[in-house]
Amino acid sequence: MVFNEALNTIIADVTARQLGRAIGHLENYLYTFAQPQATEQLQLIKSDYRLMADYWQQGYDDPERGQLYDRLLRRLFVLATNVYIRYYIRNSTFVSGVYHRTRNNGRRDWSPASLGHDLEAFVADVAMLQLEPEHVRASRQQNLYESHQQLMADLFDYIWTSRLWTDSVADAFEQMLLSPTIDSNDQQLIVSAITLSLLNFFGINKFRLLMNVYLKSTDERVRQRALIGWVLGLDARVGGLYTEVHDLLKQATSDARCCDELAELQMQMVYCQRTESDNRIIQSEIMPELLKNNNIRVTRNGIEEVEDDQLEDILHPEKAEQRMEKLEESVRRMADMHKQGSDIYFGGFSQMKRFPFFNLVGNWFVPYYPQHPAVSGLLQRVRGKSFLRRMLDSSPFCDSDKYSFAIGFEMAVSKLPESIMQMLDRGEATLAGIEDMATDELQSAAFLRRSYLQSLYRFFKVFPQRSDFFNPFEPGNAARCFFFACPLFRDTPLEERFAEMVAFFMKHKVYDAAMMTLRNFSEERRDAQFYMMNGTVLMRTRQPDNAGLTAKESLARCLALAPDNERAWSAYARVLFMSADYGSALDYYERLAERHPDSRSYQLNAAVCMTNMDRFDDALKILYKLNYEQPDDAGINRVLAWALVGAGKTDQAVRKYDELLSADPIQADDLLNAAYCHWFGRDIQGAVALFRRYAQTEGVKFDPAHEFYDREQQLLSRHAISDVEVRLMTDTLSAVL
Repeated sequence: MVFNEALNTIIADVTARQLGRAIGHLENYLYTFAQPQATEQLQLIKSDYRLMADYWQQGYDDPERGQLYDRLLRRLFVLATNVYIRYYIRNSTFVSGVYHRTRNNGRRDWSPASLGHDLEAFVADVAMLQLEPEHVRASRQQNLYESHQQLMADLFDYIWTSRLWTDSVADAFEQMLLSPTIDSNDQQLIVSAITLSLLNFFGINKFRLLMNVYLKSTDERVRQRALIGWVLGLDARVGGLYTEVHDLLKQATSDARCCDELAELQMQMVYCQRTESDNRIIQSEIMPELLKNNNIRVTRNGIEEVEDDQLEDILHPEKAEQRMEKLEESVRRMADMHKQGSDIYFGGFSQMKRFPFFNLVGNWFVPYYPQHPAVSGLLQRVRGKSFLRRMLDSSPFCDSDKYSFAIGFEMAVSKLPESIMQMLDRGEATLAGIEDMATDELQSAAFLRRSYLQSLYRFFKVFPQRSDFFNPFEPGNAARCFFFACPLFRDTPLEERFAEMVAFFMKHKVYDAAMMTLRNFSEERRDAQFYMMNGTVLMRTRQPDNAGLTAKESLARCLALAPDNERAWSAYARVLFMSADYGSALDYYERLAERHPDSRSYQLNAAVCMTNMDRFDDALKILYKLNYEQPDDAGINRVLAWALVGAGKTDQAVRKYDELLSADPIQADDLLNAAYCHWFGRDIQGAVALFRRYAQTEGVKFDPAHEFYDREQQLLSRHAISDVEVRLMTDTLSAVL
């Protein structure tokens, strides 16, 4: 999107409630980039502000002074935003072309009243078609839908390039979007246009309109689009400017249904953000297996069937079964990803967005309907139309992909083998991994949300001019997608779901979202669970602090509130160990081991703490027992070997390291520790060889001087390795000797 640093500063000043500074900055901008009408409006705001200041300087007490200041801020915000929109239009060739085309296309009246009349007339005209003779109806229907689709394409572009709306314009559009006499497809498309506009530039009236439509509409398809629209359009910066936004959110989330849908939407957005990583898995792991184990091949002349090798089937019948098992496993794996919420079709359909159909912005969001001029003709003439109609009516594709599939199908059908074409004609063919969905599932709120999110995602990832739009899916705009972290939801009923959502984020390793949401907790909701989650996410991310607390502080507060919480004991012991407080960590591990005597992990962690405290004999008592019970456990053997080194039993330690180094793959740390073991046992050549193997291990950066003098000086001193020996080893490994 085209940004301007000066205008960004002005908007930031206004949202920070710095009225005088914002007036000065906007005045300077308009001196440089003249806009007479904007300058006139700015002078009126400035004059009113001076008048307010004069009354204040004269000592008058005005009880409405605060409200007047707020009104001036809002007037300036609207003015500055409209100036920004003008800059945005003028500095993008694409946006400028769309803006001028829609306003110079012959339609003079874009008023809501005129539009409402035309949209209602279309519904009436469609109903009247049923009274026409059949031989006339088809031609009349085609003309009617073509002219209406052109109107909707222009209206879509008119809306998303519009300036901020007044109360009256927003109210009129709200009536249209709630009217039962206007087609649902038109209402859905208008909602999408408002969403794009709101994403680019926040406007309180467009935001309020989408919230009202979500709360009042009885059409689930319109409701879910409106929900996604106002959620993605919510800009936390305007909270201090439009305090009613928090009130609107509080009112909406007082309904449990709204909170449920917001929680489900947040989860769906996490899956949406994973689309590209899921696509990499499909392309690199699943699709190769599908292509390798089917009986067709793709050539430049089309798709050809590959005849079964009967002799191969006779000689090696098990191979056919193995191929089928791999094919079924690939299909099952993709189906499981889809059930979990993954967008498994993005990779394929993102390559099918180059059709001229997608040159218009509105066509990325238009709901699929068979009368659309782009597909109505091919649904009548193409071979395999019964298969195509079934796929378009009952497949899990989003609307954008349905148009891609229909247009692409007509282009590909001529290259299909005749046997497959016959199956298509009979409606017998299916696509691997794609099952027909029941009507009630296709109409469910969850599916409608997911489908619409996929259409949005494709637009922002694939549309050639996508850089001209604010993209909520960009990493830098994560606050829009992870909206549970938005401060405007604090102190609303939705906050009761924050802990649930943090747990979901952590489960799916979306730690940035988890940390942002934890920061959004009100002080009174910071209970033991909050501190436990905050400490855990900090340990996993290795971040120093979050929500004003370190991991250690968070877990200490958790234990203060829930002193018998064993999960907190374990986490606190770990963070104590990470901070080298081995004595305190040992205390917790011993308490956990006492409660759970069968838990090897607690006993092993206690032994590790002891080795770090040079209590090797105590550690060996635990480790010998664990090693007897689990002689092949590499983790136990690894700690045991090092404890033997510390206890001076290097011969036994060498044998343990020989076992560890015979494994495949070898852990780099085992090479390093084995090298020290040989050194302490005075096997210098063996130590040198192991140090060199360690240094050559992939991913290892080994600096002998840093290792021996900075990291392990105390260890070497404890084992009576003199300074001269350290220098000899350093020079040997550094190829000085």
